[in-house]
Amino acid sequence: MLIPYLPSAMSAAATLFISGPRSLPQFKVTGKGAFPRTIFTGNGVLKLSMNQLLFGIPGRLKKRNSLTGVRPISPVMEWQDCTVKLEVDVPISVAYDCYSDRESIPHWMPFITSVKILEDKPDLSRWSLKYTAFGQDLEFAWLARNMQPIPNQKIHWRSLEGLPNKGAVRFYPKGPSSCLIELTVSYEIPQILIPFASALRPLLERLLLIGLRRFAKFAEESQQKSPKA
Repeated sequence: MLIPYLPSAMSAAATLFISGPRSLPQFKVTGKGAFPRTIFTGNGVLKLSMNQLLFGIPGRLKKRNSLTGVRPISPVMEWQDCTVKLEVDVPISVAYDCYSDRESIPHWMPFITSVKILEDKPDLSRWSLKYTAFGQDLEFAWLARNMQPIPNQKIHWRSLEGLPNKGAVRFYPKGPSSCLIELTVSYEIPQILIPFASALRPLLERLLLIGLRRFAKFAEESQQKSPKA
């Protein structure tokens, strides 16, 4: 019975990991079914709704203390990293070129629905992500800047607005017709949710690895379609 549950659990993990307060103006939620959750912390018990768990803790969230009563708290944010690796049976130049094609990423990365490069600023792109978790249709959007790449070695980016995230893809040669790809995604979350992030990290790693496996197939098919020298 674990297999049918896994996709929804992975979806929830991805949402929890990459959501943060600054993403609130950039998401859309439809559907019903928010329900409370309780987090036990060193300072007491903090009750959160599912929306607060999924989308980050608002700055005005209140925490009850037996001595001081109720007081507002501001979340302390931390970056969390998740890294996966996969060997791909294509030359490093082919893998690099395929990954550089940002608008093709929705073909192989789970939940990424669109990537649009800005015509006047090709280093900028608008991303959207959509899926269903806990009976809710979730949509996120962000603007990302591609940093100066190192050809056939590294592609890296950072979000400028919307969903806070950054990451890098590194390429290592394994031979004339294969290479190792290392994908690192970093996401900003409230400090109080770090225990959840640690517990759910294997699910996010599996999600990213699924994406890399789909990319490997995409790159292999792209190589087969390209004219031979």
